[in-house]
Amino acid sequence: MSTAPNLMPKPLLSDAPLGEVTRQGDALQLIFRRRYDKPIEKVWAALTTPERLADWFATAEVDLRVGGIIRLGWNGVHKTDVTITVCEPPRALAWRWTIGERDTLVRFDLAPEGDGCALTLTHSGLSPDGARDGGVRAGWHAHLEALPDAMEGRATSWDTKTAREEALAAAYPKPPA
Repeated sequence: MSTAPNLMPKPLLSDAPLGEVTRQGDALQLIFRRRYDKPIEKVWAALTTPERLADWFATAEVDLRVGGIIRLGWNGVHKTDVTITVCEPPRALAWRWTIGERDTLVRFDLAPEGDGCALTLTHSGLSPDGARDGGVRAGWHAHLEALPDAMEGRATSWDTKTAREEALAAAYPKPPA
């Protein structure tokens, strides 16, 4: 009896920790901490360059300045504009993102760490019931799985990102009351 190797991509590439979900008044805050073996400039480029953003997160048109707009699109179906509120290359980027009726804030903080870079992603202002956030918790986790490939100019397919998000959904239960 021969066994053929499984040629399907694994849903998850790493055993990265789950995002931390905390309540902040009438909203939730989600924090992810990651370390990459790449220089800070390479991580920054993956967060701000349209071609690299498309590799890991969404298609993007980027006006990289405070007050600038990033036009995002996912799988040709969903589109949104976000407004940049912080732009401090290569250390900090933040944008306002309306999800449902909530004004949320996404912030990326980068810091050199040894021969690599530490990234902290904070998404605040999320709905406390999680009902209108479109799977933000598992979604960010799945997208961050694709970030290392994007730093090298390799795109992760939408199907792979979706499979990762579905695999992670159970790890992100209903938010705390």
